[in-house]
Amino acid sequence: MGKRRAAMAKELNRLTMASPLGFGAMTGTGRIAQQTRFSTWRPMVQDADSVAQFELADSRAFSRDLVRTSPVAAGAIQTRTSHIVGSGLSLQSRIDAAELGLSDEEASEWQTLTERRFNFWARSDFADVAGELNFYEQQELSLRSHDESGDVFMLLTRKQRNNWPFEFATQIIEADRISNPQGKPSTATLTDGIERAIDGEPVRAHIAKFHPGKLFADAANTWTPVEFRSTSGRRNLLHLKHVKRPGQTRGMPLLDPIISTIKQLTRYSEAEVDAAVNSAALALFMTMDPEAFRDVLTEAEQARVLSAASEWDGAVESGKAINLMPGESITSPTPGRPNPNFDPFFGAMLNICAMGLGMPKEVLAKAFNASYSASRAALMDAWRTWKIERAWLAAKVCQPVYEEWLADSVASGIINAPGFFADPFIRAAWCQASWTGDGPGALDPMKEAMAAERRMAIGQTTLAEEIIAYDGGDFESKHRQRAREVADRVRDGLQAPAATTPGSQVVTQLVN
Repeated sequence: MGKRRAAMAKELNRLTMASPLGFGAMTGTGRIAQQTRFSTWRPMVQDADSVAQFELADSRAFSRDLVRTSPVAAGAIQTRTSHIVGSGLSLQSRIDAAELGLSDEEASEWQTLTERRFNFWARSDFADVAGELNFYEQQELSLRSHDESGDVFMLLTRKQRNNWPFEFATQIIEADRISNPQGKPSTATLTDGIERAIDGEPVRAHIAKFHPGKLFADAANTWTPVEFRSTSGRRNLLHLKHVKRPGQTRGMPLLDPIISTIKQLTRYSEAEVDAAVNSAALALFMTMDPEAFRDVLTEAEQARVLSAASEWDGAVESGKAINLMPGESITSPTPGRPNPNFDPFFGAMLNICAMGLGMPKEVLAKAFNASYSASRAALMDAWRTWKIERAWLAAKVCQPVYEEWLADSVASGIINAPGFFADPFIRAAWCQASWTGDGPGALDPMKEAMAAERRMAIGQTTLAEEIIAYDGGDFESKHRQRAREVADRVRDGLQAPAATTPGSQVVTQLVN
């Protein structure tokens, strides 16, 4: 057996040396050729959690620092948050009336009442356990924290307050507080504070009493295990993360692929600004011949000149007279600032950052200098991503929160929903809803309005869909308001009643 292995090894070496690209190239695998070209690139084959063990903590720290100090990073996070969440994703109850055996009128009445009650809760700061953020502000904070840290958690709990009808409340928990108790190493079932069952389902999270980076702590940190779902099936904890690999336990920050690029770009832009400022500074430098310094000045005057010269730290301030040491002189290279190549280079690097963030460069830079068609194409491309992200946020945060709020309200008698706890299908029918947010706006409002009118005319969309796409509004509330406005205008003589003739369209005449 030993001789056979030696012969096989000898033959392998012969075949490898026979080709300048190695044995891998001859067999079609290209392995040896790849190792030659990427001799300093040795990525390891690891699962998602193993990679996170070495990179996640540093990636979070770098990401948060960039959001605080880099205009590119701060602008990217703010742009995403402003367009995905905006003023908040609003509830539109869409119960399954057929499943519940309700008429359209009964369903509409229940939906209107439920939306009114939910908005009463959601607009109050009491939606937050700490009493600081309403639900729409929590949506924004959840997305922002997710983008900066990689993931974020929301605790669904209860808190009694005087003269407040709802006990249901939420609490946002930053990613760092979910960690292994006492800093214990991860195991096969415990990873970064999250325990999984044998089949891989997350069952509980360990929440630290305070952030591990807290400067002033009254006592040693402690951890509380919280089940993701109770035995009754109620959600206790939501985990907002993007899963990029199977088996991934924690999320990575949005800026993770471009952290080094943004940091270098920030350093470069700061250096260019410093160079331009120094180039623009105008200072006077006073020098003296060494012999004159020795022969003309007294010892006291020499000491004064030397003291003033020694105090200069090299900084240049415009309009300042600076003493130099006897015999010293200033040699100033031509800085060539402002740098004419700064803008094209910065724009090219910004394009790389935009690709890493999944948004067009024009949107990231907020500079729409191209034609209407190109600018609109950039916005449409960005909105494709933002719509997906909005649907994801609604599914992972808004809808679960609404379902638990509704269950709590039904249990306390605030909302009447027969069969809610008796049948899971009935409960699902009561809980159906959609979530709408701010619209994308319009570069040319007239063109957008004409396009919407044409889409409705050929039956491609409905007025309700156009209203949602325009500003995230509700057709029913707008229709009721519009009906009141038209009736008031007709009553006050500002508008003639609508009249129809056989075979013609409705004509509305305005009275001058």
